[in-house]
Amino acid sequence: MQDKTPMTLGSVIEHSVQRFADRPAFSFVSGTPMTYAEFGEEVARVRAALRRMQVRPGDRVAILSGNMPNWPIAWFAVTSMGAVVVPLLPDFHENEIGTFLRHAGCDVLFVSSRLFAKARNLDLPTLRHRILIDSFERIEDGVDEVQPGNNVPMWTPSMGLGDVADVHEDDLASIIYTSGTTGKSKGVMLTHRNLVFNATKVQTIQPVNQDDVFLSILPLSHTYENTLGMILPVLTGASVFYLEKPPTASALLPALEVVRPTIMLSVPLVIEKVYKQRVLPEVTKNGIMRRIHGTERGRKLLYKVAGKKLRKTFGGRLHFFGVGGAKLDPSVERFLREARFPYAVGYGLTETSPMLAGANPQVVRYQSTGPAMEGLELRIAEQDNETGQGEIQARGPSVMRGYYNEPELTRDTFTEDGWFRTGDLGSFDEDGHLYIKGRLKNMIVSSAGENIYPEEIESVINTHRYVLESLVMETKGKLVAHVHLNYEEIEAHFAHLKEEAMHFVQEKVEEILQEVHKSVNTSVNRFSQLYAVVEQRNPFEKTATQKIKRFMHQSA
Repeated sequence: MQDKTPMTLGSVIEHSVQRFADRPAFSFVSGTPMTYAEFGEEVARVRAALRRMQVRPGDRVAILSGNMPNWPIAWFAVTSMGAVVVPLLPDFHENEIGTFLRHAGCDVLFVSSRLFAKARNLDLPTLRHRILIDSFERIEDGVDEVQPGNNVPMWTPSMGLGDVADVHEDDLASIIYTSGTTGKSKGVMLTHRNLVFNATKVQTIQPVNQDDVFLSILPLSHTYENTLGMILPVLTGASVFYLEKPPTASALLPALEVVRPTIMLSVPLVIEKVYKQRVLPEVTKNGIMRRIHGTERGRKLLYKVAGKKLRKTFGGRLHFFGVGGAKLDPSVERFLREARFPYAVGYGLTETSPMLAGANPQVVRYQSTGPAMEGLELRIAEQDNETGQGEIQARGPSVMRGYYNEPELTRDTFTEDGWFRTGDLGSFDEDGHLYIKGRLKNMIVSSAGENIYPEEIESVINTHRYVLESLVMETKGKLVAHVHLNYEEIEAHFAHLKEEAMHFVQEKVEEILQEVHKSVNTSVNRFSQLYAVVEQRNPFEKTATQKIKRFMHQSA
C-alpha cells in the first residue's frame, strides 16, 4: 500500500484487487485458488447482501467457523462496510459462544455447517440473521440441521456489488474474545489502524510478496493467524491454502507435499511434537546413535541430516516458519538451530494486533523473540537491578482501543502515561533483543521471598525425551509438577513385550517420573526444587495458541 492510503481494511481490498487481480488468493488444499479479482467480487457481493439485510456500520457480525476460503470473504465484507466483525474460536463451548454473542450484541452470525449445532439453541435476542458460511445462504428460523443448498441464497445474480463504505482508520473493526490461561475471556477492541498497521510493519521483519504461498494451520479467529496469515497475505498478493480437516499429521503431511508452502505460522506445540515424536526417536533409535547424539559434535551432525529431511517434508521451499503464541522449548529450538531449519520466533498479544517483537530466520537469537517491531515502543517497567527483568509494556499504533464494555478493566490495563501492561516478564539484551521470562500472574513467591518462575522449571522438564508437556504449580506451599508423557513412544519402546507383561510399561512410567524429578532438581536453583512429579494422564486443556489453561488445572 502507498504511504498516503488510509489504513482501513476496505483500502486493503481495493489495493490488492487492483494490483494482484490475476494472482491466486485463497483456496482449499484440494481446490483451485480464486484470483484476487474473484476474491474482491465475492467480498463485494457479500457486503451488498448484508446491506440489503439492513446491516449498518457499527453493527456486530460474528463468524463461527473453521478455516475456509469463505472465512476471509465474510471477514473483509463485514469490515469494509464499517460493521464490526466478532470472530469466535471453533473450540469455544456453546455456553461461551452464547455469552460472547450476547455481550457483543451481535446482529448477524456466519456459521459453518460443522459448527451449527453449537449455535442452534442459543437464546440471542439481538440476532436477526444466521448465514451458512459454507455457501453464503440464509438459515431459516427453526432449522435443526443445515447443509449447503437447502437454504435461501443471500443474493441473486441480478444484485449489484455495491461500494466500499466510508470507513475511518480509528473505527472499530473487530472484537476478539480471548481464550485466556487465567480463565476470564475479554472482548479486545481492535481498530482498522491497529490491524493494518501491524500487518504492514511485520514486513519490516520478514518481507512477503506475491510469490509467497501460505499453508494455514491455526484458527483464523485468533489474531495471530488473522493478522499475519490473512491480512498480511492480502496486502502483499500472496496466496493462502486451507486444510479441509484439522491439522493432524495424516492431514498435514499430504498438504505439505501438494502446497509446498514458502511461509507457515505455527505455535510451539506443533514443532515440539514433530521433534519429540519423529526426530528424536529417529536420531536415538539404537545404542550407537544415542552415543553419537550424546556428544555435541555428533548431535549437530545428526540434526543437520534430520533438518534436510524435515525441510523436504515441508515441501522443500519453506523459507519462513514463524513460531508464536507461547514459549518455545529450549531443546527444540536448539534442534531447529542446529538443523538449519528456517524458524523465527515472535512475541505479541491479542491486545496488540498481535505482533510486538520479532526477527527473521537469518538473525534470530536463541530463546529471544527479537527486537521491538518498527513503529512500536517496548519498555521494561519496575526493572530488577540484578536481573534487568520487569513487566513488558508497549505503546504504538497497533495497541488496542480497550476491552469492550469493560471501562475499569481497560483503565487498569494501561499505565497513567498510556503504556499497555502486557502482564509478561522480560528483559532486553545490549542489542535490544527481548527475552520473555514468563507471566507476571504465574510467578510464585517462595516462603523465603524468592521469585519462582514455573515456565522456567517447565522448560527444564520438557527437555526429557519422554515428556510432551508439563505444568508446575504450588500445592500447599510446595512445588508440584504435573507431567504429560509421550505414551506412544513409551509403548513403542516396549512393543516387544507380550500383552500379559505390559504392566512393565506402567512401571517404566513410574521410573520416568522419578528420573524427571531427580534430573530437574539437579538442574534448577534451590528454591525452585520440586517436591513431587505426578503423572497427568490426559493432555492439558489449552488455548487457541496451545498454551495450557493454568486455571483449569490448579491444585487445591
